[in-house]
Formats: sequence, structure tokens, C-alpha cells
Amino acid sequence: MSFCLDEYRTQGIITVTIMTTPANLRLTNHELMTEAIALAQEKMLAGAGGPFGAIIARQGIIIARGWNQVTSTNDPTAHAEIVCIRNACTVLQTFDLSGCELIVNCEPCPMCLAAVYWARLKRIIYGADHSDAAAIGFADAFIYQELRLPNEDRSIPIQQIMSAEARAGLKLWLALDNKILY
Repeated sequence: MSFCLDEYRTQGIITVTIMTTPANLRLTNHELMTEAIALAQEKMLAGAGGPFGAIIARQGIIIARGWNQVTSTNDPTAHAEIVCIRNACTVLQTFDLSGCELIVNCEPCPMCLAAVYWARLKRIIYGADHSDAAAIGFADAFIYQELRLPNEDRSIPIQQIMSAEARAGLKLWLALDNKILY
């Protein structure tokens, strides 16, 4: 198979790698997962970050790729899935990725899972699961456990203050005529 690989810069910080595929060449789920696994290993060995790679595809055609860049960008949110979602949104010029799928070499952490819902991706296909990530030192399982706890029982204190004032600001949103719902 041959692909045309182009690289673009987004605000000079994160490289957006776009893989364009001829319309008559659609990849299977196994081929897409092979791409995600290879990307994760390549970028990890190059020192770009942790062992995670992601692909966003629509109907078997790759829209964008992303790899973990937490340590190379000093950004704890630069998980492969988040980077890939950002890249896909840049490519498609929309925050709504309906109709697209996320293929990732490891089950998304809670942050990335939430981003998948916000981006409206239609499906996640993953290889290793969050217990596999925990086995190599990643906190996914711990965070999943924390989310099940009431706020007062979590390891990071969560305190609500000035709720009336905060809600007043949120109500302004309802009055906006030019708001874009997401």
C-alpha cells in the first residue's frame, strides 16, 4: 500500500501528521490498529513520549494520527488520543468528529474517553486495556477508581464555592444569540 504523508505545524507546537489515502483504498480495523501500534512504538523509541498511538479514520480512511507527547511537550494532556482529536479537528475544520472512529493501541484513560464523547466520535477500537496500562505504571485504573468515589473521598480535595455567582455567568450563555452549541 502506498500513502501520501504530509506534515503541518499547528501554532508551532504540535506537529499535525495527516495521512491521505486514495478513496478506493480503505483500511480494515486490523490495518488501522497496526498503524496505531507502529506509530506508538516509533514515537516512543524516538523519545517523543509514552507508548501510545492513535488514529482517527472515517470509513477506513485515515484522517489524522497522534502519539503521546506528554514528556516531549511538558503537557500532561498531550495523550495520543487528545493529540489525534486535535489534529483531526484541524484537518476537518470542525470540533464535531461524528462519523469518525478512534483506533488506539491502548484503551483510553478517563480524560481521553471524555474527549471522545465531546468530539462525538462514533466508536473506539483499542488493543491493550487500562489494566495493561496500570501494569506498566500508568494511573488509568486509579483514576477510574477515583471517579467512582464521592468528591469528599477522593485523593485530591474538591471544594465548591461561589456557586450562585458561577451559575450567573453560565446563564449569560443562554442569552447569547451567536453561541455555537457543542
